[in-house]
Amino acid sequence: MSTQEIEPLDVERIREDFPILARRVGGDVTVPGEGPGDDTPLVYLDNAATSQTPEQVVEVIADYYRSYNANVHRGIHSLSQEASVAYEEAHDRVAEFVGADGREEVVFTKNTTEAMNTVAYAWGLAELGPGDEVILTEMEHHASLVTWQQIGKKTGADVRYVRVDEEGRLDMDHARELVTDDTRMVSAVHVSNTLGTVNPIEELADLAHDHGALIFVDGAQSVPNRPVDVKRLDADFFAFSGHKMCGPTGVGVLYGKRHLLEEMQPYLYGGEMIRKVTYEDATWEDLPWKFEAGTPVICQGIALAAACDYLDDIGLERIQAHEEGLAEYAYDRLTEYDDVEIYGPPGDDRGGLVAFNLDGVHAHDLSSILNDYGVAIRAGDHCTQPLHDTLGVAASARASFYLYNTREEVDTLVEAVDAARDLFA
Repeated sequence: MSTQEIEPLDVERIREDFPILARRVGGDVTVPGEGPGDDTPLVYLDNAATSQTPEQVVEVIADYYRSYNANVHRGIHSLSQEASVAYEEAHDRVAEFVGADGREEVVFTKNTTEAMNTVAYAWGLAELGPGDEVILTEMEHHASLVTWQQIGKKTGADVRYVRVDEEGRLDMDHARELVTDDTRMVSAVHVSNTLGTVNPIEELADLAHDHGALIFVDGAQSVPNRPVDVKRLDADFFAFSGHKMCGPTGVGVLYGKRHLLEEMQPYLYGGEMIRKVTYEDATWEDLPWKFEAGTPVICQGIALAAACDYLDDIGLERIQAHEEGLAEYAYDRLTEYDDVEIYGPPGDDRGGLVAFNLDGVHAHDLSSILNDYGVAIRAGDHCTQPLHDTLGVAASARASFYLYNTREEVDTLVEAVDAARDLFA
């Protein structure tokens, strides 16, 4: 189905599910919504950092604590049984959401970063050594870049980076040069949180597998807004976070092919992941529990499953078309000005965000001025410091869109940028 054939979102109806979007901002932060300056409608364009949470998911969280709050897999009383069933079914639901073969391939973590570290420590420390190579991209989030960088230091493995070309795309010719028979892991971001670039993951997976390597995909910016099938991508590992996809903070997901997770040893110990303990040794629970040490993210996991329901009910194809349409519109509006530099591919070939700079105005100053107009964006290096060094800038301003944003909000963003230009003229 082409973008033109996809039924558009009823954004005004969707916005009713997010009461926070009706907030007014600008006054005393100690009494939000009550100060005399709280008269500016909120325009929330910081979705790449964290999305808002709909009432349907908030109600699931509240119902858990009101009705069946208990620890899982440790009690035979009714509340524990109910919580255990809901928590296990949440794994099933998330597995279905990304096309995994059941709960055994879905580990709940705190976030994408912990999922990265789980593989880096549980697989990387055991499998990597001098002469081995880990291939990343120049657009990696610190969660990937720093994790593999430090594992390389511990194991002696070489960490190398696929270049980003002038348009902000991955240089696949360079990737084919870097990936060799010495490569053990390729780790790549699915959608760049700075450039908006949608990377060719299937092609990278084929390249990695042709050389006997594995591929780890950072899906933090893709799972919230487009259909993802980990089997079609042929990802060996795939990670994402709940708080970017209408779910709660404090929960992430590590998908791993079952045979790989079965071969790996856990790196966090205690509680939930233990089957039998003696004074001399211990054995581990079956997947996925052997990687979920201690009391797991029970409520958060259950709420994440509810977020999957919410997104599926609306339709991931429709969300993707809406979000990318807003990014293209923002790109077109901002490129009307010669003093605005936008990073990444053209507006019709990017994910739902736009990172940019206004000549003569630091990104932090720009963000502060936009806040006066109620516009919430992110300013800084977006956890991609090396990429910003490559771009030759210390920081950038980033507007990121989601299913509840509108073209009118993009217009407000542009008007606020105009105001900043006039202020610094």
